Amino acid sequence: MINVKEELARLLNEQVADLTSEEIEGMIEVPQNSEMGDYSFPCFRLAKVLRKAPPLIAKDIAEGLSGNPMFSKVEQVNAYVNMFIAREPFVKEVIGEAMAKGDEYGKSDVGQGRTEIVEFSSPNIAKPFHIGHIRSTVIGNSINLIHQAMGFKVIRINHLGDYGTQFGKMIVAYRHWGNEDDVRNDPIPTLLSYYTKFHVEAEKDPSLNDEARETFTRLEHGEEEETRLWQWFRDESLKEFGRVYGMLGIEYDSYAGESFYSDKMPAVVEELREKNLLKESQGAEIVDLEPYGLTPAPILKSDGSTLYITRDLACAKYRKETYDFYKNIYVVASQQNLHFQQLKKILELMGYEWAKDIVHVPFGLVSLEEGTMSTREGRVVFLEDVLNRAIDETREIIKEKGVATDNIEEIARQVGVGAVVFNELSNNRIKDYVFNWKQVLDFNGETGPYVQYTYARCASVLRNAGEDANDLKDFDPGYLTEGSAYTLAKEIYALKDVIIEAGTKYEPSILTRHIVDMAQAFNKFYHDEHILTDNKDERKAKLALTSAAKTAIRNGLKLLGMEAPERM
Repeated sequence: MINVKEELARLLNEQVADLTSEEIEGMIEVPQNSEMGDYSFPCFRLAKVLRKAPPLIAKDIAEGLSGNPMFSKVEQVNAYVNMFIAREPFVKEVIGEAMAKGDEYGKSDVGQGRTEIVEFSSPNIAKPFHIGHIRSTVIGNSINLIHQAMGFKVIRINHLGDYGTQFGKMIVAYRHWGNEDDVRNDPIPTLLSYYTKFHVEAEKDPSLNDEARETFTRLEHGEEEETRLWQWFRDESLKEFGRVYGMLGIEYDSYAGESFYSDKMPAVVEELREKNLLKESQGAEIVDLEPYGLTPAPILKSDGSTLYITRDLACAKYRKETYDFYKNIYVVASQQNLHFQQLKKILELMGYEWAKDIVHVPFGLVSLEEGTMSTREGRVVFLEDVLNRAIDETREIIKEKGVATDNIEEIARQVGVGAVVFNELSNNRIKDYVFNWKQVLDFNGETGPYVQYTYARCASVLRNAGEDANDLKDFDPGYLTEGSAYTLAKEIYALKDVIIEAGTKYEPSILTRHIVDMAQAFNKFYHDEHILTDNKDERKAKLALTSAAKTAIRNGLKLLGMEAPERM
C-alpha cells in the first residue's frame, strides 16, 4: 500500500528543494479538524530560507500541487498548505489491502529480520506471582508481539530470579518450619508463609540471617542438599508460573535466570580486573563510576560473593555472544534505572561498543489501596486470583445478558483475561497506579470488553449478511467517501504507522488508544449507516469496510496479547 505521508513528502520536496524528504515528512501534520484537510504542511520554517512570508510560500506550494490526481483539493490557509486526499482510490486501496492481507495487515519490515532480545516478567522463584508482576509481564509481551509485527526476530527471555541470599533464607525457613507434603500440595502460598515467618523470627533471633548467608554460600558451592532443595523450589515455582502464562497466552524461548550465569561470572570479574576497572573499597571490589555522574557499582562483596550487576554483566556478554542481538531490551521497573545506567557504562568502559544497544524499558509501580505490596509481610494479590476473578465476573455478566453461545467458558476466559490485560496496557507505562478491582472489571467505556464487543459486532454483521459477505473484492468505494465511513477507513489505514510508533517508543498504550479509536469509529459507522441496505452495491461496499475493520481490530488486539471472540 502507498505510504501517504512518504508520497506527500516526495511531492512537497519537488516544490521545496531546500528541505529533504525526511525533514518534510517530519513536518507534515494531521489536522484535528477534518475540514482543514487530511494532511497539512506548515510553512513557517521556510520563511528564513526562502526570504518570503509563510502565507505566500504556502500559496505557491498549493498552486504547485493542485491538479495532482492524489488530491481532491489543495488549499492555502494562512501559512498552511491543506491537502485533501482523493478519497475513492484511497478507500479502495485501504480496504482492499486489509481484506487481502488478513492476519498480516498492519505488519511491516522495519526490523529487517534483525534479532532482538526482550526480557520480561522475570518473577522470583518460591515467591508469589502477584499483581505487581503484571506490568513487566503484559507490557513486555506486547512489546515482543509489536516488534515481531515490525519484522524483528524476537528472542523472548524470562530472566528468573532464582539466585541470591533470599534462597538461603527460604532453605533455612523450610528446614526449621517446613513440610514436604504442604509444599507439594500448594507450593507458592506455602513457601511464602515460610518466607514471611523467617523475617518475623529473624527479628527475634538475628542468628537466622547468619545461617541464611552460610546456607546460600553452600548453595553457591554446589553442595548437594542445598542444590536439591533449590532445584525443587524452582521446579514447583515454574509449574505455578506456567499456569498463569498459559492463561495469558504467553510463551518464552528461554527461562535462563540468574543462576544460569553463576559459572560465567568469574571470567567477567577477571576481565574487569585485567582492564584495571576494579577498585578495593572497604573490603569489597567496585567499579568507580563517580567520574561519570553515577554511584560506584559493587562487583564483589567483602566475602567474595557476587551481586546482581555482576550477574547482569555476565548475562549481557553471553547474550551478545549467543544471539548477536541488534537490541537487548529489558522490561524492568523504573526503580532499576540506576542499575541499567551502571550496567551500560561498565560495558562501555570494558570496550564493548554494543553497550549502546542495551535498552531499559522502565515502567511505574502498581500498589494496593491498602499500601505498597510486601512479600515479606505477605501483603500481595496473586495474579492468578486476579485473572480467575475477572473470568468469574465475566461469566456472570454473560449469563445475565443471555448471550447466545454454546461456549460460555471460552468467552468468559477471553473477555475476563482481556479485561485485565487491556486495563494494564491502557496506562502509560511510566505512570504509577493503584490496583483497583472495580476499574479492572468495569466493562463499560474504553475497556477491553468494549473493543472485543465491537469486533464481535463486526463478525455478527458479516454473519447476518450471509452469502453477500463471501466475495467483497470488487466493491464501489464511492459509497464510503463521506462521514463516518471515511473516518473509519482512515483509522484502519493508520494501524501500521501506529504499530511502528508504539514499537519505536516501547509504549503499547499508543496502540491500545488506537484500537479504541478504531472501535469507536466502527460503532459510529454502524449507528450512522444502514449496512445491510437493499442496494446491493452499497451493501457490498459497507460489508467490505466492516470486514476491513474486523481485521484491523483483531490484529491490533493480537499485539496486546488479547483474543477476539466472534460472539459476545
